[in-house]
Amino acid sequence: MNEIDRLYVNESLNLRNVLKQIDANGRKIVFVVNDKGKFLGTITDGDVRRWILKNGSIDAIASEVMNDNSIVLFESKREEAKKILKKKNIIAIPIVNKERKIVDIVFSSEYLGYVKSSLGLKDISIIIMAGGLGTRLHPYTKILPKPLIPIGDTPILERIINRFTYYGANKFYLTVNYKKNMIKSYFNELDVEYSISYVEESEPLGTGGSLSLLKGKIGKTFFVSNCDILIDAEYDDILKHHRNSGNKITIVTSVKNFIIPYGVFKLNEDGCISEVYEKPEYSYLVNTGMYVLEPEVLNDIPYGQYCNLPDVIKSYIKENIKVGIYPISEQAWMDMGQLSEMKDMVERIEEKEGYNK
Repeated sequence: MNEIDRLYVNESLNLRNVLKQIDANGRKIVFVVNDKGKFLGTITDGDVRRWILKNGSIDAIASEVMNDNSIVLFESKREEAKKILKKKNIIAIPIVNKERKIVDIVFSSEYLGYVKSSLGLKDISIIIMAGGLGTRLHPYTKILPKPLIPIGDTPILERIINRFTYYGANKFYLTVNYKKNMIKSYFNELDVEYSISYVEESEPLGTGGSLSLLKGKIGKTFFVSNCDILIDAEYDDILKHHRNSGNKITIVTSVKNFIIPYGVFKLNEDGCISEVYEKPEYSYLVNTGMYVLEPEVLNDIPYGQYCNLPDVIKSYIKENIKVGIYPISEQAWMDMGQLSEMKDMVERIEEKEGYNK
């Protein structure tokens, strides 16, 4: 499948496969057409996010999710694309013929030299959980702490920090315990423009308990991230969504697809097979390990006691305190918590960055 083919989806394609196509083309958009190739609308990753947040089904078809009011230009009006892209701040405009079949697509990134704003997280504190033992990554973590395991030629923790600094973040807290002096030594040698403060656990306190050590130090909305994940998303948009939603905590979630590698049976009341599903695929929203929190959360965590952040979230849900999500696609989340996942992360990063093997 070439790039142009990855930009089109049929109106009857389900959202699960639409997401896969958005990931595959790397443009964060697909163009919906009917069986005759007529342009019907667009679906961006933002459209998918809004659909999921409305509790829309991942098995919905493209025509249900698409924006059918998308801006489109006929061939004779192509020269207006630059002005419209700049004015409307949109990803792309399809150019169509008289039959409304797409003959070209004009992208803002190519046509305008589009540059992403990088100040959205200025003065926002970032807490990264870097104190775990990393037992699932033995034998590597017998030598190095998990945060310093290289992905390509850069430690995973440095990659995480670099992604936040792209959006203007300059104040980081690292919760440390296991092999903490190695982590400190590494970052002390770097010549960087951001500051790092260390939150030292005398014993493992969990993702929630370690946050309790920051009481009184953070007075505004902040991010929390595990030290073994990479999230490919617009971090300033995550923050904006959190604030607009009025959440106490927002969890960055990923649409995760699971395929059952067997035939699955549904039985009727008599115990006889009524339906057969061959290798069915299911989708769930799973926790990526990145969160946005309001500072009051720190006051709700028992000081110095073992506690995990999901436990705090469960207590909030029980008390009807607003907890929300920011969904991203499966390919926008990389996790190196286990050896097989680490290998996959390395391969994906090397492919993206064009490493020579």
